[in-house]
Amino acid sequence: MEMKEDELVQPVSPIAQHMNSSVLSVSIIGVLEFEMAIDELKFMSFPNHLIRLNPLFTSIMVKDVNGERKWKKVELNIEEHIIVHTPPSNLSLQLFDAYFNEYMTNYALQELSQNKPVVGNSYHQLSDQARNPSLPLTFPSRTIKAEQSGHILGCVSQFLLSSMNTVLDFGGNMMKSSVLEDDFTPIRSGRDDVEFRTFVIRTITFSLHQIKQIKTKLGVTINDVITGTIFLGIRLYMQETRPDSTNSNSTASVLINTRMVENYKSVQDMLKPNNSNAPWGNRFGFLHIDIPKATDCELSNPLQFIKAAQKMIKRKRNSSAVFLVDKLMEMIHKLRGPEVAAKFVNKTLKNTSLVISNMMGPREKMALYGHPVKGVYFTIVGVPQSLMVTVISYMEHLKITFRSEKEFIDEKKLTSCLKKAFENIHKASMEISIYT
Repeated sequence: MEMKEDELVQPVSPIAQHMNSSVLSVSIIGVLEFEMAIDELKFMSFPNHLIRLNPLFTSIMVKDVNGERKWKKVELNIEEHIIVHTPPSNLSLQLFDAYFNEYMTNYALQELSQNKPVVGNSYHQLSDQARNPSLPLTFPSRTIKAEQSGHILGCVSQFLLSSMNTVLDFGGNMMKSSVLEDDFTPIRSGRDDVEFRTFVIRTITFSLHQIKQIKTKLGVTINDVITGTIFLGIRLYMQETRPDSTNSNSTASVLINTRMVENYKSVQDMLKPNNSNAPWGNRFGFLHIDIPKATDCELSNPLQFIKAAQKMIKRKRNSSAVFLVDKLMEMIHKLRGPEVAAKFVNKTLKNTSLVISNMMGPREKMALYGHPVKGVYFTIVGVPQSLMVTVISYMEHLKITFRSEKEFIDEKKLTSCLKKAFENIHKASMEISIYT
């Protein structure tokens, strides 16, 4: 159907086209845990708030006369989007968790309608501070310290090291997106239909204060602590489930935003022609990190996994491979189309064992229409993997969410192993003395 030009809002970003294609249908599910029962009448006006924030909240994806995907404005029928579901009142906390998990699974496996607007962007002012609703939420800042050397030999050495890492990592990424495949393990079934199978969602909450204690003791970053804990937890799970898999070739794909924060522009600025500083749309890449094998990092020495994660992440950051992959995907998208680019992404995910995606949440307690939020987490469905790990901070807590393939991964044992990994890492780090 031919669309009038004034009905089209803006072009669909490359990532949105890749994630909504014939080979990939990826959705992000966000969950807010409220401290009180929801006032349905107040939430009925929530869409009006979304519309003011971004026109995409009332748009659907269509093709224009040239076959290019665009966002088209449509009328929003709120009754189609707010669903009130009341569970049985006599459920215990444990039974309620199981009931809610089944509800989430059934909901996530449903095919989303292409004729209804779907929330596709997150925005940090969807909620306000609970103590002062007139103030927006604040988020931790992310600073990356660049290693600099004033000596000419140091600069040359750093350039050569970065160039070598870029070549090796880019070559490794290409192999992982084509022929190189992870081993089949207790966290990777390798089924062709894994993205369509039922799954289980479980969350674990850790103290940010304890994480920062580990960070200070070991002289690492919070990301190093989180990644090392996840890796140790996975290897402990493998040891308890199938001991011979602790030395398997297993890779985690860490989702990286390749848009430079300092070059962030508004939607209007990004749509201007010849805007090379801020090209249109979100952009991402995958940082492939090998999960340390038990032969390299002893399971009895948990701090080795933190150091290994720090070493690998530092090395990967000293490489431009992820940006080269982004440019390659952009070239594939332009020359071969979004479907071919989506196949590239799908193959990359299918050949690895899991994806890790993290984001920084607000420091203050947030509230939505006067409803205080006690917890927040998210997960991603539609990816061709048995395990998905997402991480988000909120106030003084950090929540890790597992989305795992049902009846293949023992989610209770996996979460137990992650808790054990964190406890062992925290205990071992607290036994270290800091000398000044």
